[in-house]
Amino acid sequence: MSKMRAAQYYGRRDVRVEDVPIPEPGPGECLVEVEWCGICGSDLHEYVAGPVGIPTPERPHPLTGGQTPLTLGHEFCGRIKTIPPGSSSSSKWKVGQAVMVDPHVVCRSCLSCRSGNDQMCSTLAFVGISDSRRGGGLSEYVVVEEDHIHALPDNVGLEYAAVIEPLAVGHHAAKMANTDLRGLDVLIVGGGPVGVGMISVLRAHGVGTLLLSEPTAARWAHAKATVDRVIDPKTENVGDVCRSLTDGGKGVDVVFDCAGVQPGLDAGMDALRHGGTLVNVAIWEQSPAIPFWRFFLKELKFVSSACYNMADFKEVMELIGKGQFQGYEKMVTSRVALEDVVEKGFEELVNNRDDQIKILISPKLRSSQA
Repeated sequence: MSKMRAAQYYGRRDVRVEDVPIPEPGPGECLVEVEWCGICGSDLHEYVAGPVGIPTPERPHPLTGGQTPLTLGHEFCGRIKTIPPGSSSSSKWKVGQAVMVDPHVVCRSCLSCRSGNDQMCSTLAFVGISDSRRGGGLSEYVVVEEDHIHALPDNVGLEYAAVIEPLAVGHHAAKMANTDLRGLDVLIVGGGPVGVGMISVLRAHGVGTLLLSEPTAARWAHAKATVDRVIDPKTENVGDVCRSLTDGGKGVDVVFDCAGVQPGLDAGMDALRHGGTLVNVAIWEQSPAIPFWRFFLKELKFVSSACYNMADFKEVMELIGKGQFQGYEKMVTSRVALEDVVEKGFEELVNNRDDQIKILISPKLRSSQA
């Protein structure tokens, strides 16, 4: 059986780049040759504190049967290597075609899946997180379901396509605000990868005043040209700044929490106008505490946004093809060879997280250690 290089997750602080069998596509599946794959915050969380969402031999995934060791990476793009077996005349894909991958895997039969809310599938899985058979984007090849593959528009190159997945996260979050965002005053809490992607999404939605609360000076440079004001929560009162920049001192209409830390949530709820909405996009390491009286007396709405569904991803591909998302390329701060993914990818993010936004990994880059 042919082999490939892949970053295999064994456990906490234990990722190994090693030879593994190239995964074999089944009916309705393509083999994708990976060009670029991003390291997500959830990947980093698994590296530092996992396994949390990654299945183990003691608790294999109920849908995929996946368990450690498995190949990481769910934010990836590439080219079609093989089309579904036996579909040479019926497949819409061509070998060598540039594509983006929607990595979430669903059962297609539960109530959520049947109602179009497959992001809430009762056995939700992800390529590169919970699927041993198909593999993951931190490798040379991945197996992907045919209807989870999207052709890259002519205006989007493979060198930036991997960051489309965070845009899909932001697009779903914007929809979860459950209001027309045009002209509204909005605060984003957290200027990491999801926050930066959220900026591009909200500009496409036509928001009014767009503010960002971010404590790290190194991240301000990536955002200050695309938002109306960056607020430093270490030296400024976020709520006071938001009220000073909105009509009548009302505060912002919507907050998108992309940080997942208690001070950020507290500041976001303070910054909201009466009757405003906070959309939680972040994954929290510890359960948040709701500042009750502020939540209660201001009649705030607090909603969650869990990844995206198949319709969201399709919409994002259509919007990016029309040039609706601007500045998302600023998310990429480093590019690293697959062979160096532990030292220059995961460990770099652990030790210098505030200096990075999105590190992209490629199996095609030559290792600096070669």
